[in-house]
Amino acid sequence: MDSKLILGLVGMPGAGKSVVIRIARESGYGVVVMGDEVREEARRRNMEPTPENLAEIMLELRRSEGKSVMAKRCIPKMEKMIEHKVIVDGVRSLSEVEEFRKRFLKFSFIAIHASPEKRFRRLHHRKRSDDPKSWEAFQERDMRELSVGLGNVIAMAEHVIVNEEEIEVVKRRVKEVLARVEEKWTK
Repeated sequence: MDSKLILGLVGMPGAGKSVVIRIARESGYGVVVMGDEVREEARRRNMEPTPENLAEIMLELRRSEGKSVMAKRCIPKMEKMIEHKVIVDGVRSLSEVEEFRKRFLKFSFIAIHASPEKRFRRLHHRKRSDDPKSWEAFQERDMRELSVGLGNVIAMAEHVIVNEEEIEVVKRRVKEVLARVEEKWTK
């Protein structure tokens, strides 16, 4: 078993995972983004990274390689990282959580949450290729994410950060949660 501290990060699209990642990086964490595995697979298949294509690839990989396929693909990258603390962005199922727990003795996971309206506005302004262009597309994406188990992971998170306030308040909460997680594993 690897002795690195691994922190899984879960949240619906637009909840604020990037805020957590930025602060974790500043605190010395290496970062692995699970969604990059799907985008990488799209490149290998010469597919445009549209929301529809990425969803199709994600679901197909889960059917063909199992529910924890993304975790299994990320673990070697995490093990090779020089950082002793690693945050893995985009945990979507309890199967992935279990996969990480099998490989890493020090594994915790946190959730960041925001209302659907706030998340939609953030995604609309972000304009990444896989961001929904309409409220209907946003709701479809949410339902797809929930169908693979994302809601279960959020419900089981050790810490939940609500991202509805001013950014400075949220940043302070993120720092507090990172400190608590690190304290848990250094006792």
